[in-house]
Amino acid sequence: MKEISLGDKVEIFLNEKFGEHSGWHAAQVFAIEPYSQHRSFYWVRFNAETQARVGIKEISVFNPKHIRKIA
Repeated sequence: MKEISLGDKVEIFLNEKFGEHSGWHAAQVFAIEPYSQHRSFYWVRFNAETQARVGIKEISVFNPKHIRKIA
């Protein structure tokens, strides 16, 4: 996984508990909370369009398989 920093544009994966909204969604990292030497909680904020579609503004991502940095 590429190193993720504050302000980075990322895609996060919402699993099946989000129903029809499961899949990858663009967001931006606004906070990082270290959990251990190798893992952190990444707090991300969705853009207005994604917020309206998914129904949430912000979410934390812990599983590194569920977040990826985009250009």
